[in-house]
Amino acid sequence: MPVPRKVIIIGSGPAGFTAAIYAARANLSPLMFIGSQWGGQLMLTTLVENYPGFVDGIDGPPLMEVFRKQAERFDTEIVGEDVTAVDFRTRPFRITAGDVTYEALSVIIATGASSKLLGLPSEKALMGRGVSTCATCDGFFFKDKNIMVVGGGDSAMEEALYLARLGRKVEVVHRRDALRASKIMQERAFKNPKIEFLWNSAVEDVLDVAKGMVTGVRLRNLQSDEVTARPVDGLFVAIGHLPNTQLFRGQIELLPNDYVKVAPGATRTSVPGVFAAGDVQDYTYRQAVTAAGTGSMAALEAERYLEAHP
Repeated sequence: MPVPRKVIIIGSGPAGFTAAIYAARANLSPLMFIGSQWGGQLMLTTLVENYPGFVDGIDGPPLMEVFRKQAERFDTEIVGEDVTAVDFRTRPFRITAGDVTYEALSVIIATGASSKLLGLPSEKALMGRGVSTCATCDGFFFKDKNIMVVGGGDSAMEEALYLARLGRKVEVVHRRDALRASKIMQERAFKNPKIEFLWNSAVEDVLDVAKGMVTGVRLRNLQSDEVTARPVDGLFVAIGHLPNTQLFRGQIELLPNDYVKVAPGATRTSVPGVFAAGDVQDYTYRQAVTAAGTGSMAALEAERYLEAHP
């Protein structure tokens, strides 16, 4: 077994790379597992205009390249493998990737969350080209345009209300004839004159992959089975998120919604020496800049933990 690392970081979005930058500059020599599909949700995003420091905006993948290069500049050791097992019951902690098990004196979890998608090939092809999972990230691009939101919960209503401030019209598509959202969110959406509801319907296809942009959708009425085409300029999928916490079940305390439970205003988990940053513990904001902020917090807390437990 090699010498235990001071800090091991699991995950490779804004939270993970920011944690690596802070930890490396504190001479903690972080080891970072970025996984086979690194970069987080920004790798599925085109133009990012709300991350500070980029006046003209920057596409998601180049932004993550900048994060990575900065972490590497301070000698972060990056491993492009997926972590397959963790053991937080013993100290040093054990992290397994492939056939190798590593030991760590502290761990920062930054595995993020994944947006639930409809599962359509056209949805995947047009992601970032009119299809989005984040209104606050991409709503600006749809000013005075026709927008469609898929979903019936609080997240969908929040997206619809936000987009109604920007777009010409917002159509909410829901598979049932009643919303799952809280009563207050329903009332706000129903009162908004820009928001219309398409009940008992499901998106069957997104148009137009050949043009490389969203021009409309095909909807199927789940009662009559009738298929109709509706012109829209943007499609926002708001059917929920799944935190990437399967690896940590039984190892740290999770919230009822499966996000990592952290101390209020901090990144400490239920296991001393294990910290969580970014969307894996944030089900409210889910922004690149807030993820980066908690990444710095996690690294600073890990540094203080190591000083107190030499």
